[in-house]
Amino acid sequence: MATKIRLQRRGRKGYPFYHIIIADSRAPRDGKFIEKVGSYNPNTDPATVTINFDRALYWLQVGAQPTDTTRNILSEQGVLLKKHLLGGVAKGAFTEADAEKKFEAWKAEKEKGAQAAINKSETKVKAEAKARLDAEKATNKAKAEAVAQKKAEENAVQAEAETEVETTTEEVVAETPATETETPVVEAVVEEVPTAEETPAEEKGAE
Repeated sequence: MATKIRLQRRGRKGYPFYHIIIADSRAPRDGKFIEKVGSYNPNTDPATVTINFDRALYWLQVGAQPTDTTRNILSEQGVLLKKHLLGGVAKGAFTEADAEKKFEAWKAEKEKGAQAAINKSETKVKAEAKARLDAEKATNKAKAEAVAQKKAEENAVQAEAETEVETTTEEVVAETPATETETPVVEAVVEEVPTAEETPAEEKGAE
């Protein structure tokens, strides 16, 4: 039976992740499989890979053929290198201890490079966060300045309006004539008392 090492899609729409499986080459992509040997999540930065190293190595040694993507994954994880070194040991090119030493040296270098990539990614994230914060501060400052300017303009308009009202009031007061209080002249009516010469004749006869 021809076997392949390939990916089996999982996850929701727009957010897929994959199982690394051993399956019959004639089986459909998401059909039955023989064994799961790892997982691959491309949604993280860097991509997250978990692998059962020994089982993946075993299947490679018994002739399982990886797809292009799984070959790259297994190469990144050192499975293909370990298979190559064990092949050299089988041919007598070097001892198993030498093979292990070479593999550990490669692994250390790989971890160093991975850590450098992580540090670079963290630095990039921090720089982006700082840039966003600076942009937000600049935006807030611009908004505050615009609000202050608008308030200053409103205050200036209000002060000008109050000045105009005061000026108008002063002009109206200046143009209004003063009201004179007129004291009515009371004409005294003097009743004239008739004198003796002017007494009527009737009054004299009566005397």
